[in-house]
Order: sequence, then structure tokens, then C-alpha cells
Amino acid sequence: MPAPNLPATMHTPAYVLDEASLKRNLETAARLKRETGIKVLLATKAWAMPAAFPLMRETIDGTTASGEYEARLGREEFGKEVHVYAPAYGPGEVERLAGIADHIYFNSPGQLAKYIGTAKAAGRKVGVRVNPGYSMATLGGALYDPCAAGSRFGTTKQECARIAWGEVDILHAHALCEAREEGSTGLIQHVAENFADEIRQVKAVNFGGGHFINRPGYNLEPLIMALQEFKRAFDVEVILEPGAGLVVNAGWLVATVLDLHWNEKDIAILDTSASTHMPDVLEVPYTPVIVGAKKPGELAHTYVLGGKTCMTGDVIGEYSFAERLKVGDRLIFTDMMQYSFVKNTTFNGTPLPDLSILRENGTYEVIRSYGYEEFRRRLG
Repeated sequence: MPAPNLPATMHTPAYVLDEASLKRNLETAARLKRETGIKVLLATKAWAMPAAFPLMRETIDGTTASGEYEARLGREEFGKEVHVYAPAYGPGEVERLAGIADHIYFNSPGQLAKYIGTAKAAGRKVGVRVNPGYSMATLGGALYDPCAAGSRFGTTKQECARIAWGEVDILHAHALCEAREEGSTGLIQHVAENFADEIRQVKAVNFGGGHFINRPGYNLEPLIMALQEFKRAFDVEVILEPGAGLVVNAGWLVATVLDLHWNEKDIAILDTSASTHMPDVLEVPYTPVIVGAKKPGELAHTYVLGGKTCMTGDVIGEYSFAERLKVGDRLIFTDMMQYSFVKNTTFNGTPLPDLSILRENGTYEVIRSYGYEEFRRRLG
């Protein structure tokens, strides 16, 4: 992404949603819906900014949640269909969800048997998540592969015989992470070939998330054709629930250089942190892109960028710059909407970044700032 036109006086660190980029991404979802007749949901586990929901509501059919609080957020803030899935539900959770969600998905024959009566009595549609046994090489490997060996996600094909499919409304098959079109189409074809008997007994099939439909180079045509063919073959409603795929390259994390240090290498310490503000940098791991920076050694001046926490491993990565960094310089990390502020922490009392939007007309709007009160609130 090019450098955004942000005010010099803005407070950092700050997550900044680019409204124009989000609109372009939503056009991809709109085309997918228009040419296939499917439903597209926002997976709030990957990204949730209620201030942007009015814009998304025009295209997206609702939200999908990974638990009670996300489901409630979808109901109260998005206001369309609410779907929810969890590997297991705690005492009273399904009873409460029955008053919030429209569709409740269960992970196993045991969970389905335990709660189907509650869900059906409330008039809710019931889904079962299957483990399709379809693994793609994904960013992060087995850490992000729902079908990895020993996965706790979904009912295996062997266990599907224990499901009374005639009582189930939706078959849910999530297996992807940041997948290109070959992953999306491969999953659809795999499910069609291996779960045909189950599909013919339900009313809808949900192919989950991980479809990276706005990733540069993603070819939408094969996905459109695969969805059209699947719908012709089975005559069921089809659902996709991208989260990150709707906000690819739709915003930044803006940080400031606080100090310059040296220990065998030049080190820049920032007011942001991998540990607290970009956890996937350490978990995946990966090295995020910075506007104007390149790989170490490619430009004249190379620095290790580290966070301001006291965790030794709080290192964002090594980058090179055309000019020497100075205290006060602003660095802009790209593609920082997905899995960023939904996972951040206040470790070490590190302040949470502002949440903000760069509007299409160039206006910079701070949605929320956080101070000591947020840190203190989390500690009880």
C-alpha cells in the first residue's frame, strides 16, 4: 500500500482503517454474491470495528462469531444474520445464544445431542462443523490448519455416522487460512466428493473462512465457477465467512521511533510492539511490510525494530531504509486490520493503539483512544 496522507499531529501508535480500500474489498464480495447467489458473512474473530459496520452492512449478509460475546456484538452492532460456532459451549451459553444468534453450529455429535433441543425450541437453525480432512499449506503451518493431525475442530467423516443429518440445517466445513483460489476451489470439490450424502440431507453448506479473496493476484473466476457448479449439483444455500479476506490491505498500524540503540546492530525502539499490538508477528511468525522500507541490506541503513516492552523476544523484524532513522520518525506497517486489534493486549502496561479511520474524503477520524483506565480495567 502507498503511504497514507495522515496528519502530522496524529497520536501514535494507531490502527488506521482506510475507508476507500475497504470499499474496494467489499466490491469483490458484492461481485461474488451477484454471480453465485451465495451469502457472505464477516468473521468477527479476524476483524471487528463497529464504526465500519454501517458501510459493510450494505454488502455483507451478517456476522459469524466464535462465542457468545462476538455473537452479541454482531446482533447489537451489525444487525443482520448472526451465526456462531465454538468447539464446545459452557453451561448456559447455548441458552443465551438461542436469544442472540440465528444459526448455532456444533462441533461434535455429543455437543449436538446435548443442545439441539434447546436451539430448535428457540427456532434457531442448527449446524454441524465437519473436519473435511483437507489440508492446504498455509501461513503458519499446522498452527493455523484446522485439519492438522489431532485437530479438535469438527466431526470427522468416520464420526459423521453418529449425526442425525435429517435434523441438521447446515453442514459447516472450514479448512483454509489465507488460501488462494486453488485452496478455495479445492475445498469445495473435496467436500462435494466426500460429503455428498450429508449435503443432500441439509439445507445449506458453509465453507467457512480463509478465502483470501482480496489478496493481490487472487483469481475470483475459478471460485465463482466452483460455487456455481456446487449449487447446481446440490441445490443448497451456500455461505462463505471471510474475515481477514474482507480487510486485506485495508489499513495500517502507525508507530513512532522512540529511541535508537546499538548492540552489534543498529536497533530502533518503537512505541508499538510485536508482543502486544502485532501478536501474529511472533505467533505465525512473519515480518510485516513497512511503507518505504525493504529487506535488510537492500537499502543503505539496516535496523532491528523492537517494541517497548521488557520481553526479550519483542522484535518486529529487521529492515533497511534509504535514510538513517531519527527519534520521532513515523513508521507505517501495512495490512494491519486482520487479527491485530482483536488480539492485542496491555502487557507491561503498554497502551493500546488508537482506533481510527482515514475517510474516503481524506478526513482522519479517531474512533477510540485508550489510557490507563483500560489497562486497570483488565486487571479487575
